[in-house]
Amino acid sequence: MAPKKIVIIESSPRHNGNSTLLAREVASGAVNLGADVETVHLHGMDIKPCSACDACQESLETDCVIGDDMKALYSRLRAADAIVYATPVYWFTVSGQIKLFMDRCYALTCAATVPGEEGGEPVYTLENDLAGKKLGIVLTYGDVDPFVSGAVNALRTFQDMARFLGAEIVGQVYGSALTPGEIVGNSALMHQAYQLGRDLAAGA
Repeated sequence: MAPKKIVIIESSPRHNGNSTLLAREVASGAVNLGADVETVHLHGMDIKPCSACDACQESLETDCVIGDDMKALYSRLRAADAIVYATPVYWFTVSGQIKLFMDRCYALTCAATVPGEEGGEPVYTLENDLAGKKLGIVLTYGDVDPFVSGAVNALRTFQDMARFLGAEIVGQVYGSALTPGEIVGNSALMHQAYQLGRDLAAGA
């Protein structure tokens, strides 16, 4: 059996930020079980906002027309068995870096409304290249309360996205850490991240 291909999307501007350190534990767990892991660090990449031109909606074979660094990521996302989204909570939800990335994943979908049978109501259809993918969510936030911090808003964003795409969230690893690197002191959370990597590599 071929090893699972896992793409980890890190969105913290810090290379040693708390969400990044948790994501590395996910990677370690996955590699330990033989997975092929690729990590993408979004901060510093040239990823522009979606321009809402809808050119990508002509077919699943039509990628986004914007010529930036997102172009190189589409084929990697299509080939992945699992995708891990790692983000700090900034201003009560996901970071701007990962939100831009998620918006541009619109190009991996193709939605249409087709006539219903025998004159019935029109039917909304969605084809997308992320359907059936396994997802992992890694989230860190400053406040100890996930509601006060806005972590619940970020988690809900990922849950809604997965439901829309027909993808499965295998695990969510989230916890509080205010100062850079503080998360490594939370051994239970670090172990949870490592186990998420193993679960994704095993195809859970």
